[in-house]
Order: sequence, then C-alpha cells, then structure tokens
Amino acid sequence: MAVIDKLRSLVRPKEEKNIALLVDGPNVIRKDVNVDLEGVKKKVEKYGKIKICKVFLDQYASDKLIEAVTNQGYEPVITTGDVDVTMAVYAVEQVFNPNIQIIALMTRDIDFRPVIVKAKEKGKETIVIGADPGFSVALKKTADIVIFADTR
Repeated sequence: MAVIDKLRSLVRPKEEKNIALLVDGPNVIRKDVNVDLEGVKKKVEKYGKIKICKVFLDQYASDKLIEAVTNQGYEPVITTGDVDVTMAVYAVEQVFNPNIQIIALMTRDIDFRPVIVKAKEKGKETIVIGADPGFSVALKKTADIVIFADTR
C-alpha cells in the first residue's frame, strides 16, 4: 500500500503556495522610484497565490494615494507610528502563519533583513522586490528570490 500512496503523491498536482505580499509604501512609492504596483503583483504571482496583499503607509498619505493603492488590489494599512516597525511586526506574524508559505517584501531597506532571516529559519521561502536607487545589496543576498520592480 505504501507504493500506491507514493505514486499518488507523485501524480497529484503540485500545491500552489500562499504568499503574503507586504509593501513598504514610503520606501518604494516615491517619485524617484515610481514602481508599477500592478506589475509587481504579476511577477510575484509566478511563485504562488497572493493571499495577503498590503501596502503600509504613514498617516500623511494622501487620500488620492490610498485610493490608487486600493484600486490596484492592495489593502492600505495606515500607521501613526514608524511604518517599518508596523510592517516588520506584521511580516513576523506571517512567518508564524501556517497558511502562508512565502513571505514577499517590497522594500529597498536593509531594516527588513532580520525578518527575511527569521522567515528562512522557520522554513518560509522569501522574496524581496525592490528598485534602484538604493536597493540594499545585503537584502538581495539574504532572500531566496529577488525581483526587480518595473518603474514607470
């Protein structure tokens, strides 16, 4: 019977992995970077199904920016404190979420390297999405997958 079970497991379609995509808004949604958020989602979806898709913004984000983020399929998270801290705490929560297999962080900031390290320690796959100028080399070298965001 063990041989039959093994054969069945080989025949079953590969399970799609669930992704938490978290975006460091102030770091990448800027005029000097100008990333294509819709294009980012398409690139990330090649690795699995996006189950969580959030953009973290500070309290000074304009209504127009919040609306644009929402229209592109992201859930805005507005924080009155430090955006990096709020996003990092949420990302670590996802590291311990058994329904998420991939942690994808869109940022250029080395401050998120400890999150990537912890995710890998806990068996999660990691993706960093960023753009130049200022895309951290250490962040790129730590993640399993690096995606360069298209700019407009």
